[in-house]
Amino acid sequence: MSDAVSVVRWVRDIRVYCPVAAPTLAGLIAGDPDAVERDATAATLLAILRTPPLGDFGRYREVVELAIGYEGFRPGAGAVPTLGAVGQASWSPTVILTAMYDADADIGALADRLLAAHPWDVPVIAVSEPYQLRVRG
Repeated sequence: MSDAVSVVRWVRDIRVYCPVAAPTLAGLIAGDPDAVERDATAATLLAILRTPPLGDFGRYREVVELAIGYEGFRPGAGAVPTLGAVGQASWSPTVILTAMYDADADIGALADRLLAAHPWDVPVIAVSEPYQLRVRG
């Protein structure tokens, strides 16, 4: 690369911990990233995360990061678990979907849509504090 000058952009990110079907996780592990597009829950949440201003990188749009793994939990009294049972330790195949956006953008309505579309009794949707992103200018 050339001697590019870095430009500072203030951003936040929103991370959604999304349960996926076991075959989706297996497909991802096998090297098929499109498996997440075929998963009903992930596809719904991805569609929201691809809505501007989320994932806007100027020349690139709909930028979403994807990490794979498992989410462990034990539902307590009063929980209405989608998976597992109250008092029982459970593991869910999970992907973490992350989209960045300008720190001053109002994404309240999109965050509410993510919350409404998420199947868990208590979804894990995290919004970061503003931080610097360095890009080539």
